Amino acid sequence: MSNETLHQITRPDGIRLAARHLPGRAPTIVFLPGLRSDMTGDKARALVAFAEARGQAMLRLDYSGHGESGGRFDEGSVAVWRDDAIAIIDALAPGPVVLVGSSMGGWIALMVAIGLAGEARVRGLVGIAAAPDFTREMVARLPPIALEALARDGRVVLPAEPDPLVLTSRAVADGEACSLMDGPIAVACPVRLLHGQRDDVVSWKTALEIAKLVTSEDCVVTLVKDGDHRLSRVQDIGLLQAVLQSLLNGQTASS
Repeated sequence: MSNETLHQITRPDGIRLAARHLPGRAPTIVFLPGLRSDMTGDKARALVAFAEARGQAMLRLDYSGHGESGGRFDEGSVAVWRDDAIAIIDALAPGPVVLVGSSMGGWIALMVAIGLAGEARVRGLVGIAAAPDFTREMVARLPPIALEALARDGRVVLPAEPDPLVLTSRAVADGEACSLMDGPIAVACPVRLLHGQRDDVVSWKTALEIAKLVTSEDCVVTLVKDGDHRLSRVQDIGLLQAVLQSLLNGQTASS
């Protein structure tokens, strides 16, 4: 049985954010899930087992409108969820951290690393099919009728699995305000980017572009030729754990 503790962090607006914290030595592994994913996914649970085996601290969380957290999904945006993540990290993992972000979580991880740069707390970052600026891609793919609905109503419902996806004008505007791919990405910590070349959601070339833009000189891209967007197979999770282990073994922080 895991030694994790469930926490509820209350935002100033009263919305409660859920997170699970595993005590251990620093730096704390922080898992940031993707859009409409939560902290109970395969990768998150595998990392808990990995952290426990090492005696490493770990934090996994749900953004507002996701999983066990309160709030409405359609009132969120990447900026809101970035702030949720920082609030939870500040409350439960105030020391050094290594960020692991999946898909949208990779975008949020980059923004969190930028936000915490002045405190030198981020000791490493792992992106799994990282998807910075993905809202631009969503808008670019919208048919004219959907663009008209978004402009007229401030929201549009898009077909998606397992449930339709609500895209709001706020989410689009916040995504644009948080865009990273137009210039240098001020992340100086070691960066590791994993991406499947059979990803049909986010092009694997995105990892190469991120590598060009991050200011860190210690950036490694690993492409998985037969990997999909999720990278949740046994061998994919094994790769993630190996990359994370190598990154952590290079750290000198102690609990």
